[in-house]
Amino acid sequence: MLPVIALVGRPNVGKSTLFNAMTRSRDALVADMPGVTRDRHYGVCRTGARPFVVVDTGGLSGVEEGLDALTAQQVRFAIEEAQVLVFVVDARDGLMPQDRHILDELRRSGKPIIAAVNKTDGLDEQNALAEFAGFGIAITLPLSAAHNRGTEDLIAAALPLLPEDVHEELAPDDAGIRVAIVGRPNAGKSTLINRLLGEDRLIVSDVAGTTRDPIRVPLERDGKRYTLIDTAGVRRKARVEEGVEKFSVIKTLQSMAAAQVVVVMIDARENLADQDLTLIGHAIDEGRALVIAVNKWDGMDTYQREQCQRALERRLVFVNWAKQVFISALHGSGLRELMRAIVRAHTSATRELGSSDLTRTLERAYEGYQPPLVRGHAPKLRFAHPGGSNPPTIVIHGSRTKHIAPAYRRYLENFFRQRYKLEGTPIRIDFRDGENPYAGKKNVLTEGQQRKRQRMIREMKRRR
Repeated sequence: MLPVIALVGRPNVGKSTLFNAMTRSRDALVADMPGVTRDRHYGVCRTGARPFVVVDTGGLSGVEEGLDALTAQQVRFAIEEAQVLVFVVDARDGLMPQDRHILDELRRSGKPIIAAVNKTDGLDEQNALAEFAGFGIAITLPLSAAHNRGTEDLIAAALPLLPEDVHEELAPDDAGIRVAIVGRPNAGKSTLINRLLGEDRLIVSDVAGTTRDPIRVPLERDGKRYTLIDTAGVRRKARVEEGVEKFSVIKTLQSMAAAQVVVVMIDARENLADQDLTLIGHAIDEGRALVIAVNKWDGMDTYQREQCQRALERRLVFVNWAKQVFISALHGSGLRELMRAIVRAHTSATRELGSSDLTRTLERAYEGYQPPLVRGHAPKLRFAHPGGSNPPTIVIHGSRTKHIAPAYRRYLENFFRQRYKLEGTPIRIDFRDGENPYAGKKNVLTEGQQRKRQRMIREMKRRR
């Protein structure tokens, strides 16, 4: 792994803004309110002479109860795994009592500390630094993370403090299957990831909306690599009021687009909501492989399970190709089958299909059931070839394909799905009409053809 630098400080001092500036991304959610970040958020800084990992952490408020206590626990995990600590303070707020408490905790770790005095834009930098000189930190730097001023100086000061003998990070192609875990608030997404990892990597709370940032977590299981993406819970649009929650929803949808497999978690103890169907629809629109994870299956009696299964069969008939796995994220039951379903869905979504075999399959499908007549003529389907993967796309050439009914399109999708055993992935079919090679061209005749045409015209006139 690459060396690690952790950003630590009070709430709302600009740690997430600094994280985005160092990683040159917008991965961390930024808002002008305290307590936006709660989990550890990882990114790679490549601006300096060599790359390193940056960890964005939640603010230490000094309160050791509720979500604040869980956030503080995640900060301490980050302090423990980091080689260098960047203590971020707010130049506009000045020196606060909580800053001294945080510094005492950082010093107990025995690791190198850099003081980053943020929000110095518009202020006298020397006066701002003088106020924090009492910390006794050798490296104290002014910066404005919002305007990306002083970030390069911070990176240059941190690099000599990092260890030299580290292994290179994995290339992006080796990061494994990208799996986005989505669902409504309190569906058990963070609990599922913690159970798969075997550690409390993410904050889990009964308070809805605990997760705000999409958190990427690497996982290796049964010899396969994955990148799990924990996302914020998505509620109905009418209930979303806070600006932070709106941005969280946007990042959740972006995470679905960036993933290869989407796992939609459904709470078995609640009725299947329209919002669950909306999330499934987003996954289909993005063309992502899909797995339905029905969580909190433990503790339900036989009658409740039967009612739940009937509701799922009735309302999820439009995605009957998606595997439904019944799990308990809290107790770990069903997780092996869930991971197998993810692998099968990814394999199906990325399968390469051959043109000749697709054409033969199309011919068998056409012989078994031809499309309905359109104005007395039947659409003709001539040949097929692959048009891409994830999702599998099949391009079919023929004539009058614009008039093919949606029902016949579904027939072809199911025929191809059964032929190639494609589980857990949507299939896209792109119809294309055969082009007339003479379309758009003028009827240009040679001189001999023109003389012959003129003789024929004179002969027809003479006969009349």
